[in-house]
Amino acid sequence: MAKKKIKVEGITIRLEEINDRDYVSLTDIAKKSSNSKPAHIIQNWMKNSNTLRYLLTWEKAHNPKIKVIQLDDLLLESTDNRIIISPKDWIKRINAIGIVQKSGRGGGTFAHQEIALDFCYWLSPEFKVYLNQEFVRLKKEEFSRQNLEWHISKITDNIDEVRNLLDTIPGQLPELNRLNYSKKSEEE
Repeated sequence: MAKKKIKVEGITIRLEEINDRDYVSLTDIAKKSSNSKPAHIIQNWMKNSNTLRYLLTWEKAHNPKIKVIQLDDLLLESTDNRIIISPKDWIKRINAIGIVQKSGRGGGTFAHQEIALDFCYWLSPEFKVYLNQEFVRLKKEEFSRQNLEWHISKITDNIDEVRNLLDTIPGQLPELNRLNYSKKSEEE
């Protein structure tokens, strides 16, 4: 799949499809915030105990391979302000699928669209509204394109069926009947 980008309040945000789900770049969204590094902003969000409870609930609902034993330890650690849980630690410790780390050029922290919206709400409720609007617009556009492609394939299939049916009618001029014409071509 080609990488998609959306523009929200002047910020370009990358979208990636990972395991048939849309993931949004938290790194790009974090650039909207203060002059802090995006990684620090994401870590501050993950230090919040409400955020961790949300992420844990999301993982329980969507991830059959979650490491349940680690969940209580993480919640207990989140009460200590000195502990920093990075996305990389989070993924490794509980086998998370809602947040993905990509390294190298074009890398960063990506999150499932639902998690990205939660991040936006923590960062800026107004930005969440604009991101949601843009994401919905993009999904409608994608659905319309797929729907159009499906209808075109159905019309093409129906035209081929009608042609095949017409070719079976007896008494046609041989040059107009594709079946007879192709048989005649094969004989020559």
